Amino acid sequence: MNLLVVRHAAAERREAFAETGQDDSSRPLTAAGRKRMEQCLNGLKRLVPEIDSLATSPLTRAAQTAEMVAAEYGTVVPVHLEHLAPGGERRAVLSWIQMQRDESTIAVVGHEPDLGSMVSWLLASTGGRFVGLKKGGACLLTWKSHVTAGDADLVWLLTSGQLRRIGKKKKKKKKEKEAKRNATSSPQSGVVSDEQE
Repeated sequence: MNLLVVRHAAAERREAFAETGQDDSSRPLTAAGRKRMEQCLNGLKRLVPEIDSLATSPLTRAAQTAEMVAAEYGTVVPVHLEHLAPGGERRAVLSWIQMQRDESTIAVVGHEPDLGSMVSWLLASTGGRFVGLKKGGACLLTWKSHVTAGDADLVWLLTSGQLRRIGKKKKKKKKEKEAKRNATSSPQSGVVSDEQE
């Protein structure tokens, strides 16, 4: 089983949002956070081509990020999992993970420092936190057999900037392929390729 762990994208500043009088759980993503997350998702999809299940914290900023992930993959609907909210119980998250198919790739979206603590626990079954995720960052864990705390392996851990760069490489390669295909399929400026003669 594979577990993709994603930290929510950049949200409005806590202090500024508090002035609206709304609860912090309603704090949304910023326009810039959404744009950067869209770019991150290009890289994420390159690294993890498919996901089978998606769970998210019910807080607005995480739920909005999960909706973006679901839209990119097009095959999943986010499930709100209370224990992915700040202060949630990681054992309950592990129980949800264990209920998924063994051969699946599942994703969760949540908050720091809880995600880092959970990932650290899944890797080493310790109480200490030695992994941290930046906003919009992600990591991929895998289990070879039983899905238990302390038995996961870390495949990769990337920041949002690294994911965006990976996504740009994908777009660049796609553009190069299209340009090459166009050059061989239609004459440009009266130039005919060898394949067209």
